[in-house]
Amino acid sequence: MSMRRFLIVLASALALSLSLTACDQAQKPRVSFNNTDVTGLDYAKGFTLTDQNGQRRSLEDFRGKLVFVFFGFTHCPDVCPTTLAEMAGIMKALGPEAEHLQVVFITLDPERDTPELLASFVPAFHPSFLGLTGDQATIDKVAKDFKVFAQKVPGKDGKSYTIDHTAGSYVFDAQGRIRLFVRHGQPDDALLKDLRQLLAGA
Repeated sequence: MSMRRFLIVLASALALSLSLTACDQAQKPRVSFNNTDVTGLDYAKGFTLTDQNGQRRSLEDFRGKLVFVFFGFTHCPDVCPTTLAEMAGIMKALGPEAEHLQVVFITLDPERDTPELLASFVPAFHPSFLGLTGDQATIDKVAKDFKVFAQKVPGKDGKSYTIDHTAGSYVFDAQGRIRLFVRHGQPDDALLKDLRQLLAGA
């Protein structure tokens, strides 16, 4: 083959490759989320904890589903029950698609949040919701990996306490990859739209 013919063939192959790439990009528009896109984040890589039924659970157990992860505690007066109630509403709005979403509540207060208490608290919002716990050191390690802030605040009586903590949540896609940071107080329809986009790409 002459050099000229070789260059013509090479140019044609490159042109075809670029054409196919452009076509593929046209078919796959960039996803735009309402919540914070944290795709590729190098932390919040997973967890291995115990659920309210005494079963060991890790992120890998939920492959094939979106996983919504929220850190809180059962004695929380506002943010925690509000978030779980909102997610129960999301499950209802998703209809049949809800079976592809797993909501996980990780306690920041294992001292008081026994498996028995989690079993009565978390599924009360939706029967599929899971409450996870572990010893304090393990909980602290998972919270640190997710960059979740948590600090005990003593009550006025000197015996009780509450916990100041990060109010946002994380969403993993069906392949177990971190995708969203959900800010507390976002409209339900904004999160619903984001979840449907992730479900469509599952």
